[in-house]
Amino acid sequence: MLPDKSDEEIIALYKSGERDAFRYLIEKYTASIYNFTARLAGRENAPDLVQEIFIKVWRKIDRFDAEKAGFKTWLFTIARNTAFDFLRRKKIPTFTETFDEQEEESFVETIPDENLLPDEALQKLQEAEALNKLLEKLPVNYKTILVLHYQADLTFEEIGKILNKPLNTVKSYHHRAITELKKKMRII
Repeated sequence: MLPDKSDEEIIALYKSGERDAFRYLIEKYTASIYNFTARLAGRENAPDLVQEIFIKVWRKIDRFDAEKAGFKTWLFTIARNTAFDFLRRKKIPTFTETFDEQEEESFVETIPDENLLPDEALQKLQEAEALNKLLEKLPVNYKTILVLHYQADLTFEEIGKILNKPLNTVKSYHHRAITELKKKMRII
């Protein structure tokens, strides 16, 4: 019954008293959220972060507005903020702390609006283990973009909403992440 419904319909069911509906959303997204937080904050921290994220979602579910963003975007925004709060507490630089805003704007203007072909770079990494090792060596901001786009299957526009960044900025970070990944691939 529930797999045939959209996330927004499932949330409406939950709000109308169907308590199993929220459980279904947790089951649906736990693996994605776990993988996302594990990549950002480490596997050892992911279980606690996942629990914290779903508690926040449960507490804030009444404030979810499908007109502003889809549930998946809203969920990953909460996950990102929770992971970054954790990293800040651990004093690890995060996405917003690693790049000067003026430098960002001038760099974005120099990037032509074209479809990047990151699949070519990622195809060289056949095994997930090799990719994981390379991703661990990337700065948090680059890992965030790659994980959200390739693992969580979010569009650059959705990622922009999650990170509160313009579309071209997300594209430029993605381009830099792929460039950095290519450099690291040459080292191996």
